Amino acid sequence: MSEHPEDAPIAKLSLVSKFAAIDDHWNPRIVGELNGQHVKIAKIHGAFDWHHHEHEDELFLVHRGSFRMEFRDRAIDLEAGDILIVPRGVEHRPVADHEAEILMFEPAGTLNTGNVTSARTVREPERL
Repeated sequence: MSEHPEDAPIAKLSLVSKFAAIDDHWNPRIVGELNGQHVKIAKIHGAFDWHHHEHEDELFLVHRGSFRMEFRDRAIDLEAGDILIVPRGVEHRPVADHEAEILMFEPAGTLNTGNVTSARTVREPERL
């Protein structure tokens, strides 16, 4: 059952104000949910851990800045406004040479580090 009852108010979400509330990197926050999916945002900078998600696809949208998604055999550069879907089971790591703001769309319960546990693993993301 959703945490949002049917009579909950419908309101717009300002990504600008949500990102303004974040002052760290690689720490995803939940800003919405629908149909068993979480909408998460994060500021990123530097290289993340190599990982994959056994059962979940991930959608990444660049809100501000740029980053590259590295795969073992290639890399894809992403700019503001770009979307990339990483299929389940594909090993990847995001790398941002400068701070970037990203939005992720993935099934609820998806760990940010997938099959890897590290100091960057966020088991229960904060809700903004």
